[in-house]
Amino acid sequence: MDLNPFRLCSGLKVIGYFMILIVLAIVVLSYYAVVVLIWAPRLLDGGFTSFLSFTIIIIFHILLVLLMWSYIKVVIQDPGSVPENWKLVSEQNIEEGNSVALSDYASIENPTPTLSTEQIERRQSQSRGYCSKCQNGKPPRCHHCSVCQRCVLKMDHHCIWVVNCVGARNYKFFLLFVVYTFLTTMLDTLVLLPSFIKFFRQTKNQSLSPGTIAVIFLVFVLNLAFSLSLLCFVIMHASLLSSNTTSVEVYEKKKSTQWKYDMGCRRNFEQVFGANKALWFFPLFSKKDMENIPALHGMEFPTRSDAVE
Repeated sequence: MDLNPFRLCSGLKVIGYFMILIVLAIVVLSYYAVVVLIWAPRLLDGGFTSFLSFTIIIIFHILLVLLMWSYIKVVIQDPGSVPENWKLVSEQNIEEGNSVALSDYASIENPTPTLSTEQIERRQSQSRGYCSKCQNGKPPRCHHCSVCQRCVLKMDHHCIWVVNCVGARNYKFFLLFVVYTFLTTMLDTLVLLPSFIKFFRQTKNQSLSPGTIAVIFLVFVLNLAFSLSLLCFVIMHASLLSSNTTSVEVYEKKKSTQWKYDMGCRRNFEQVFGANKALWFFPLFSKKDMENIPALHGMEFPTRSDAVE
């Protein structure tokens, strides 16, 4: 029996649930350090200090709500699955044998005598439009996830932090989660920096308890580390978004002279975030966008007429 090492990837789901607990723990610790320990007590100081404290707390809560909203959406939203027995529409038939597209196998359930079952299966496995693991058709930009054990529409990657694949129908939510997490961790780092510096300047005469000092130190280091790593992640996905490319398509794009899905920055952006500007910053889509932009469903994508494979 052949051993499939990719089946072991399904164990990442268990790690993913643990990651959710880590995310929640960091959020709770950050809230306790930033709001409860540092800035809420300063609301009663009066003058500019009170105004600054109020402003920081309001911004922190707005970012936190948007972060958690986006996180919940990307966790629970299905990234997009291929309908059962999905097939491309074509007038070609299997006897022609000139193309490797799934449309050539419209009669796969009743193959003609001209090709053996083994030949048909071999052609299917080589086809971009067919998944031999799922035994189903594959729409454009669809890929099989070894963790979820299924094909995902416009798959970008499987993210253990959200215990879910990132695909056509939750990519916007994932990007918003990343951006809001970066902004929140940056804010936490900046507003905790004075207390962090004070910790080293007054090592001998500390007015804070050891427990409070430990929490502030831990939260500052964690937020600094996450903000720096997320900055690279935000830059990478901004580049992918601008060229309408997924993480798994990067290599394929390098082989093409002109990436066929690159329709210009604005149209590329709208294929992920929608055309309704009022909803760009929220993990929502308007009904009009869902009706007018097929790419949001992950089944059909416009291509350039001048693209060369």
